[in-house]
Amino acid sequence: MKMKKGIIFFGAIGLAVVMSSCSGTKKDPSLVFMPDMYYPVAYDPYMEADFGYWPVRPEEGSGVKIFEDHKNMTALWPADGTVPQTDEQTILPWNLKNTMNDYNKSKDIKTSPLDPVNRANDLKRGEHLFHITCAVCHGDGGDGQGSIVKSGAYSGVPTFAEREISVGSVYHVIMYGRNAMGPYAAQLTQVDRWRVAEYVMKLKGIDTTAAAADNWEDAESSNQ
Repeated sequence: MKMKKGIIFFGAIGLAVVMSSCSGTKKDPSLVFMPDMYYPVAYDPYMEADFGYWPVRPEEGSGVKIFEDHKNMTALWPADGTVPQTDEQTILPWNLKNTMNDYNKSKDIKTSPLDPVNRANDLKRGEHLFHITCAVCHGDGGDGQGSIVKSGAYSGVPTFAEREISVGSVYHVIMYGRNAMGPYAAQLTQVDRWRVAEYVMKLKGIDTTAAAADNWEDAESSNQ
């Protein structure tokens, strides 16, 4: 008897749930705790920024000032201090990989792809970046006596004069790092890496100016 009453009780509850779910009355959803866990917002470039939650409220703004200041578009300008992925000069891609074999190949690249017409400005920029990113270890003149070395915190930094390097191998090391030196690809654009490499070779007393664009293309194709 008790079992029969229990079946009737739960059946009545189930029927009530079914009947309420079939109701034509539109109901607003209840509040959701931590909605981003339920409704993730995946912005696509140039889409309009909205709440991203159900139901959509297109008549309202996103409430995010940086979006609303730019016509509610999600494609925004790079943040201050980040490295842009475009340069004012077009540079061929660096196809050599982070291997010892390709590092040795990079030594055969003796000329820079930068426009010789801009050499003075490129060297000036390269010098500026060298003092920011390299001199702390390599020293202002490339003598391996940077402030970290002089402090006694680190030793064994070689001088540029005693190293068998080329503008290509310097670029390779800036991009991938080598031994105790980490890569600087995230800090320097393609063009700026070549500017620093040119300045390093200037400190070594070697001119890396390309006589023509074909010099770079020939050097690169020979290392494929």
